[in-house]
Amino acid sequence: MAPLPPGIRFIVSFSRDQWYRAFIFILTFLLYASFHLSRKPISIVKGELHSYCTASYEGEVGFHSQSPKAGDAPAQQLPDNGTDCGWAPFDQDNFQQLLGALDYSFLCAYAVGMYLSGIIGERLPIRYYLTFGMVASGAFTALFGVGYFYNIHSFGFYVVTQIVNGLVQTTGWPSVVTCLGNWFGKGRRGLIMGVWNSHTSVGNILGSLIAGYWVSTCWGLSFVVPGAIVAAMGIVCFLFLIEHPKDVACSSSPATHPKSYENGTHRFWPQKQALTEERSKSLDPEMQCLLLSDGKRSGHQNHMVVLPADGGGGIAAISFVGALKIPGVIEFSLCLLFAKLVSYTFLFWLPLYITNVDHLDVKKAGELSTLFDVGGIFGGILAGVISDRLEKRASTCGLMLLLAAPTLYVFSAISKMGLEATIAMLLLSGALVSGPYALITTAVSADLGTHKSLKGNSHALATVTAIIDGTGSVGAALGPLLAGLLSPSGWSNVFYMLVFADACALVFLLRLIHKELSCPGSATGNQALFKEH
Repeated sequence: MAPLPPGIRFIVSFSRDQWYRAFIFILTFLLYASFHLSRKPISIVKGELHSYCTASYEGEVGFHSQSPKAGDAPAQQLPDNGTDCGWAPFDQDNFQQLLGALDYSFLCAYAVGMYLSGIIGERLPIRYYLTFGMVASGAFTALFGVGYFYNIHSFGFYVVTQIVNGLVQTTGWPSVVTCLGNWFGKGRRGLIMGVWNSHTSVGNILGSLIAGYWVSTCWGLSFVVPGAIVAAMGIVCFLFLIEHPKDVACSSSPATHPKSYENGTHRFWPQKQALTEERSKSLDPEMQCLLLSDGKRSGHQNHMVVLPADGGGGIAAISFVGALKIPGVIEFSLCLLFAKLVSYTFLFWLPLYITNVDHLDVKKAGELSTLFDVGGIFGGILAGVISDRLEKRASTCGLMLLLAAPTLYVFSAISKMGLEATIAMLLLSGALVSGPYALITTAVSADLGTHKSLKGNSHALATVTAIIDGTGSVGAALGPLLAGLLSPSGWSNVFYMLVFADACALVFLLRLIHKELSCPGSATGNQALFKEH
């Protein structure tokens, strides 16, 4: 009998469950990367919406403290598609506030909608809900670019487009995190989700490159093309997304179930066995710190936070207040508020900052800004690996936040020294800023959404994810708005704001960090982080 070819041996070396998990991992990665791809164009196009005429351009543009103010620029004619003096109404003296309002419109709608999205999403089929959101988001992203082709200069048109787009994009995050949480257990969750969360940076990079390709010649296409990509991925979602392993007779946890379960036979009998084994095992150190009380064993029912389900039986969707009672949700949510403030300020304003400081054109500045996201990829993976090894999520986030604060301050000074210094600081800042943000929005959210206190209620994951990311989105809305208000007085003030926000994020984690560090690996003899609610 002839030996199997190497390629076939490679294929059969993985089980059916593993292939399905790899498929869902890649699919959800691409789906959410397309969401971020559609958010990036506005930051790239800002420099084109307001740009000085050639005659008045003397090296620095826009918001740098030493650059000319918008009011000092010579009077400009009403711009059209053929000029380089900006696009009405963003060619006025108050263009900083108008551009900031565009960011705020999107992000404020996103923050408000996120709280509702998780509650709605866990009551609807994920595939349908996510498909609707992606197709609608693609349509409204493209609609912003349509303003270029139809010569629309109404500020209200662009604001309304941003608001609706922000609302429909809230369908994405709770859906993909819930789907991934259904398919992957807790084992090495930090590493898996750290790698998976690089979709944020990949989407930002692709969005920057796509938008930058057309920004100087036809900025409308900088929105239309990403919009078409998101809508197309929505169709892919409808055709291929599998919400839960049980839909294709796969096991729900790759690490704990017996082999007969993985092969699809007797797939219901291991469930009781797994629950029994789970109760007999001691919790991992991180969950001990969340659940232990009065020095007693973690498995004791009297010291778990019982969150009653609305419909009984432990399988109903959890209430908003019930999700807030899960230990750690409030602290991580407030931490993410400030961490996301920093991240989204870079997301929406970094290309313009590079244009001002390094004297680059809009296209080159957009390409250079992708290095921040490259650093973010490594930062997210590093945070996941460290938190898995130490089994301390809060401490990992705290360490990176502690290092990020001085790095941001140094960035504001060193980036003015030349292009090489800017490149180095972009990579380092991207890693330290994106690491905690990535860890909280993925592994931490999944940990809390499948918390022991939920008594197996898997429906809580979407709501918990939405609460954490929704609170973070409040900071995401405030960051770009504050940057727009502070930048006319100098970019240094923007960086002072970012350093302060980073410090606030660290403060909200101090209690959790203290309990993690005082919690040894044993399952007994530890004080509770949160008392019984």
